[in-house]
Amino acid sequence: MVEKKQAPEGETKKDHGVLYLGIDLGTSRTSVSSSNGMRETVSSYVGYPKDVVARKLLQKDVLFGDEALEKRLSLDFYRPLAHGVIRDDKDAERNLKAAADLLGEIIRRSKPRKDELVYAVIGAPAQAQIKNKEAILKAARQHVDSVMLCSEPFSVAYGLDMLDDTLVIDIGAGTTDLCRMHGTMPEESDQLTNTFAGDHVDETLSKLIRAKFPEAQFTVQMIKQIKEKHSNVADNMPPVVVNFPVKGKPTPFDITSEVRSACRSIVPPMVEALGELIGSFDPEFQDRLKNRVLLGGGGSMIKGLDVELERQMHEMLGGGKVMRVEEPIYGGANGALKIAHDMPAEYWEHLR
Repeated sequence: MVEKKQAPEGETKKDHGVLYLGIDLGTSRTSVSSSNGMRETVSSYVGYPKDVVARKLLQKDVLFGDEALEKRLSLDFYRPLAHGVIRDDKDAERNLKAAADLLGEIIRRSKPRKDELVYAVIGAPAQAQIKNKEAILKAARQHVDSVMLCSEPFSVAYGLDMLDDTLVIDIGAGTTDLCRMHGTMPEESDQLTNTFAGDHVDETLSKLIRAKFPEAQFTVQMIKQIKEKHSNVADNMPPVVVNFPVKGKPTPFDITSEVRSACRSIVPPMVEALGELIGSFDPEFQDRLKNRVLLGGGGSMIKGLDVELERQMHEMLGGGKVMRVEEPIYGGANGALKIAHDMPAEYWEHLR
């Protein structure tokens, strides 16, 4: 969970001249909370001008977030943490560079002073923290002086002091991470990850709309914007009527049931994973665990999700109680910052 290395001999008090950062490195968003009071978030997109014409037009060597998304036709465009891990495909080196540049940008936005050391706790999707540990450290190396890694659900729980008998669900874009907290550092056996998350909702909604309205024209990005505005799982949700072009003409479509079905599609895998983590826990404490489910991440903002999750838990697991994180965008970053302040010096990985 935490990368650990003995502090250099003679190191001064750990708070002297240090800026502490809590970073939530996510598939969809990357956020930072810093000890100087700065809080920033940026969509996890990175783009580089495709050619000299694009470079002349954009007047930048690299673009981030919504700006990169808007100008993506002029860019070599990257979403480096697809499916919750730094992508290891034919563009592995470029994805690693994009991840490093994204970390550099979010650190720049935290406004560190030139005379400060930068110590960062990076919360990443659980599978990235397990499988991409060295890649994340490599991406961070050029921007921070010391680093610790933890899983996003652990950082969410730590920030809220919910470290005992709690099940944390962190719903991101690429993955839904579940972590069982029982008063100690969680081990790999305490964590489960699936890909039924925000991107899955987008893909499902696209398929449902295409099946019902084959004449409608839309992009994945249009679907993502609809989901972020209208996501809901309630039976009595407000109608969702949107315009899609049909042969160039904007045409209204009622996609209420499709939005509801797509959003609900992530709930059964969540309940199944909850059942696995609860069922493998000490029987004496299973009910306590079941009744302290903490819902975080961007996906937790789906309206009615806590109620629907409770309903399906009652059907499949015989009960359960679900709470929402109050600040889903910054919950992971806030927790990571708290970890940074609390951890002794010997737990830090010194990179320089």
